[in-house]
Amino acid sequence: MARYIAKNIVAAGLADRCEIQLSYVIGGTEPLSVMIDTFKTNKVPVEKILEVVKKHFNLMPSGMIKQLDLQRPVYRKTSVFGHFGREDPDFTWEKTDLAETLRREAGLESRKETETPREEEKPAEEKKEVITY
Repeated sequence: MARYIAKNIVAAGLADRCEIQLSYVIGGTEPLSVMIDTFKTNKVPVEKILEVVKKHFNLMPSGMIKQLDLQRPVYRKTSVFGHFGREDPDFTWEKTDLAETLRREAGLESRKETETPREEEKPAEEKKEVITY
């Protein structure tokens, strides 16, 4: 789920880089903390990114199972060549289907078809802007 959220944040243009950390307690239904680190590449305040993440992603275990459609057996596909970074419709955590919604909710204009791709990733600065709740 963290990868899915981070990919949508970057695809939406809210940040050029993003790392999400979710912490849970056994038996809990909500995360104890959600950490968003954009490595100072965020285009909107990290607090706003957290707000739209909490609004559009169900972070309860049952919500993650439902949102990512994880009740299907995809064992063979995930056991060969890994399960991250592959374009396969069964790998729902690779989708960026909420990018435009996140972009709109964060107050950024819609991406134009003529917009040039993002420049190469910049090296992370020593200080990180991190927010947790």
